[in-house]
Amino acid sequence: MHISYPPDLPISGRRDDIADAIRDHQVVVLAGETGSGKTTQLPKICLALGRGQGGSHGQGGSAGRIGHTQPRRLAARTVAARIAEELGTELGDVVGWKVRFTDQVSPSTRIKVMTDGILLAELTSDRMLLQYHTLIIDEAHERSLNIDFILGYLKRLLPKRPDLKLIITSATIDPARFAAHFGTPGRGTAAGEAGGVGRTQPAPIIEVSGRTYPVELRYRPVVDPDDPKAEERDQAEAIVDAVRELTAEGPGDVLVFLPGERDIRDIQDALADAVRRGLLADTEILPLFARLSTADQLRVFAPHPGRRVVLATNVAETSLTVPGIKYVVDPGLARISRYSHRTKVQRLPIEKVSQASAAQRAGRCGRTSDGICIRLYAEDDFDARPEFTDPEILRTNLASVVLRMIALGFGEVGDFPFLDPPDRRAVTDGVNLLHELGALDAEQRITAVGRALERLPIEPRFARMLIEAGRNGCVAELLIIVAGMSIQDPRERPAGVDRAATADAADQSHARFADPRSDFVSYLNLWRYLEQRREELTGNQFRRMCRAEHLHYLRIREWQDLHGQLRRVLRELDISPNAEPADPRTVHQSLLAGLLSHIGLQIEKPNGETTRRRPDRNAYLGARNASFAIFPGSALFRRPPRWVMAAELVETSRLWARTVARIEPEWIEPLATHLVRSTFSEPHWSAKHGAVMAHERVTLYGVPIVADRLVNYAGVDPELARELFIRHALVQGEWQTSHAFWESNRALLDQVDEWEQRARRRDIMVDEQTLFDFYDRRVPGNVVSARHFDRWWGRVRQETPELLDLCMADLTTGVDGVSESEYPSFWTTSTPGVGEPARLIVHYEFEPGTPTDGLSVDIPLAVLPSVDEDDFGWQVPGHREELVTALIRGLRKDLRRNFVPVPDTVRTALALLDPTRGSLLDELSRVLRELHGVTVPRDAWRFDRVPEYLRLNFRVLDADGAVLATGADLGALRQLLAGRTRAAVAAAAPELERTGLVAWPSRAELPQTVRRDIGGHPVTGYPALVDEGASVAIRVLSTPAEQRAAMWAGTRRLLLLGGPSPVRQV
Repeated sequence: MHISYPPDLPISGRRDDIADAIRDHQVVVLAGETGSGKTTQLPKICLALGRGQGGSHGQGGSAGRIGHTQPRRLAARTVAARIAEELGTELGDVVGWKVRFTDQVSPSTRIKVMTDGILLAELTSDRMLLQYHTLIIDEAHERSLNIDFILGYLKRLLPKRPDLKLIITSATIDPARFAAHFGTPGRGTAAGEAGGVGRTQPAPIIEVSGRTYPVELRYRPVVDPDDPKAEERDQAEAIVDAVRELTAEGPGDVLVFLPGERDIRDIQDALADAVRRGLLADTEILPLFARLSTADQLRVFAPHPGRRVVLATNVAETSLTVPGIKYVVDPGLARISRYSHRTKVQRLPIEKVSQASAAQRAGRCGRTSDGICIRLYAEDDFDARPEFTDPEILRTNLASVVLRMIALGFGEVGDFPFLDPPDRRAVTDGVNLLHELGALDAEQRITAVGRALERLPIEPRFARMLIEAGRNGCVAELLIIVAGMSIQDPRERPAGVDRAATADAADQSHARFADPRSDFVSYLNLWRYLEQRREELTGNQFRRMCRAEHLHYLRIREWQDLHGQLRRVLRELDISPNAEPADPRTVHQSLLAGLLSHIGLQIEKPNGETTRRRPDRNAYLGARNASFAIFPGSALFRRPPRWVMAAELVETSRLWARTVARIEPEWIEPLATHLVRSTFSEPHWSAKHGAVMAHERVTLYGVPIVADRLVNYAGVDPELARELFIRHALVQGEWQTSHAFWESNRALLDQVDEWEQRARRRDIMVDEQTLFDFYDRRVPGNVVSARHFDRWWGRVRQETPELLDLCMADLTTGVDGVSESEYPSFWTTSTPGVGEPARLIVHYEFEPGTPTDGLSVDIPLAVLPSVDEDDFGWQVPGHREELVTALIRGLRKDLRRNFVPVPDTVRTALALLDPTRGSLLDELSRVLRELHGVTVPRDAWRFDRVPEYLRLNFRVLDADGAVLATGADLGALRQLLAGRTRAAVAAAAPELERTGLVAWPSRAELPQTVRRDIGGHPVTGYPALVDEGASVAIRVLSTPAEQRAAMWAGTRRLLLLGGPSPVRQV
């Protein structure tokens, strides 16, 4: 191994100063532009100092490796290879490298080049970083999450490892921040400092200049704010004008910075049009962005004739050095990834770049010769911009960092010595995401799921999907999908002058793998296709096939490698892939476990003038009231479903959902039991369910996943459920049960209720609260439903069967004046001259304002002719005083004044009234005449002034008990039902009725009356001869009057027919 330093690199001239600083200080900051050689030469300077002897750190000495971090995997591999080449050793020997899932480090390795993520992961098993003697954190100015976390951790670790050397390399962007962060307490120097401890001494900074040339800055705002007469133009026209201005300066390529791929294509079209119009001669236009295919990216670095205009995103700002660039056009804009605290999604808004980024862009044209940079904004605008771009830790979700800190026991994020402490809202959002994924419990302690997520070196959402897949038996499918989403999409969409045709061809080729219900399934379809083709083709044929079908071969290899590496990690977690294909439902349920805050419900909007609502075709309500749309590139864009989940939500011109799938809302709640919020409305007793039920509305981050579900309310509010159970089931009787106490209590309650109906009082039965208190004292607190009650009562009734029995004293406040004699259940009445009286059922109803309020008497149809109408005028004894009072008060004033005070007159009259002497009105007139000497004419009594409830209502029933007619006028009912009444009476003696008689019947054939019992009621019929013209019939009639009239006509007819009279001639 031979250590040498290329003399053309600026760092080689400062290696002695650098070595001295490393020897004398624990932390050194090295600032240098790209091309200074710091990345490849620093490890060799450390080797020359005797550091990095290999093995692990011991007591004293210089054992331990030189760790060298890079922000990107590709850089780690190329840097390691370059250092090994310069040292004249094989890669993997003295110089090794390690990136995610790839480890080429041996026991003899002294310099270990790795991504910063690898160093971070090693903290899990090596908290003191004992395998390292020196650490070089390269490109620290990029301030990625990993870099900031490592620097914060090292801030704590260095005092415990005084032998550990730390070298931080940075572009010339604010190196003093790093120096101050790792400052050490110095000696007091100011007068009056008593303790000898002074201000903190920052770590030394060594600046190494890059190979740069002067760059002329020209400010050409799109619209000059200082020139009101300036021509209006848009950004595309301004860029074309700037390119034309630069091409007039002489040969050299132009680099144009643009915010994104769409902008690049718009400018590409504008420049191509300028070429066609002859405004730009001999000019090649090339795009450069991250999603571009490798072949198209490599065209930027290939030799070329003529002039080249490269249209690039900020990937060309620091990550890539484009050769031959002499001119730069900088619109001053870029898409900056930012986390939105409002929508909880990562946004990519277009923002003005910082002064530091603008300087980096301008520096791209001063690498090989003098350059010119045209800025499409005013110099005042530049001066007003922030000096530096916010570090990633201030712009991103911190879930991974928080999880790792908790797993490593590093304490609160707010107490961690970050270079720039993250916003507390960002920390809270990171914690909330981990809580969403089930990685942390309510007390922010790491769960079993969280420990599994921490071991999977992928984004926490994706890791959560794999854990759920292990439970659902679909690991094989999820490994493919998650690995595919973790890399850059292998499906290429070409760019170039003829991109329209080739892009269409690419789209058609990729459409084979699309699924109309899920973009995630396209990964499975593509994977299976590639597996099949790999088996059929040789390696070269497979690569050519990928190129022809617009598939990125290297990304496919990366996909396959990551798939295998994730599979190995899952095996360590005892999660094995399934052998048989999984149900697509379980696949998407597993995906949903990591995307609970990325669900969406199609928004409904008013449908014209109607009250109905219809879905808004591509507008979704997302978490926390966010509104998003399905990205046009999705297979679901043309037919958006009602419910979707999205792999990512990115805000550009609007909030777009990328990689989406249709889901069923019932999948969500089982995965989000720790996140959903339920609101309950209308708790009510349900006799059908034997429990208190309520309507539940379930939301997840404000999205309603259950709109109106009927649930048992006992689990929500057992106290209220118990109260409603007692009130409705036990007190009000809304329950179907066969318990003996229940039937006994209901019978008593019905009896008391009947008393109240008859007496028209509401003060006989105790109130519901008294009954509630009765049961409340006896039923235990855990009985909240019929099921609970049955279980409890089944045990208790064995010892105290009378515990819940009510007695009359429990139910009434007093029943004085309420008796069967005052309010009879049956009305006994008959027509004078008719045999035994009829016993009619009386109904009492105390419902003022209803047609049935008062007394109703049921009269069987066959009995209707025989009841005494005057008898019903007396009312029942309990209401008679009220009736008489109403009748007297209804008299004309000249009559009424003779009976005042009315109450006294009524009480005296009632004692003298005799119901057996006739109608109430006649008897009342007689008594009043005797008492006061005043005669009340029959027509002076006004029943129309008597309250409705004091007038009897009659219900006429047929033989089956059905109501034929109702009314208060008995005569009108008889007339209405005369025909049906005669038929009913005739049915009592059908054997007597005959027709076609021309001779006199015998006495046996024509009795004076017939008596039968119909439905428990005595019915009397009156047989008679009925004249039918050519003959005579025997009919059973309803009343004696009908009999007399019919007999006269029937007898006359028989005499006319010439039949011998049964009467002997004298």
